[in-house]
Amino acid sequence: MKINITGGEMERREIDAYIEYAYSKHPGRQISGLDINIDGEYVDLKVHFKDTDFQHAYRSADYLVNNMEKLNDAKQSEFREKEKHKV
Repeated sequence: MKINITGGEMERREIDAYIEYAYSKHPGRQISGLDINIDGEYVDLKVHFKDTDFQHAYRSADYLVNNMEKLNDAKQSEFREKEKHKV
């Protein structure tokens, strides 16, 4: 994990605490980096993720799913038979 610290210095235990905080705020996400900007008594965090690639979303009956297997057989059939539009 790449960690960038600007605006001052920070002890390793503080850095580890911010890493743990980032993981707790974004469970299940792969964190590739963390920007820590020290501004006086305040700290700004920017978290960078490994999984930033767009994943295809399917819209069905006004809800979104990221995997067709989550839909029942009728909805899967509806998507297979649907006319595809060129982008």
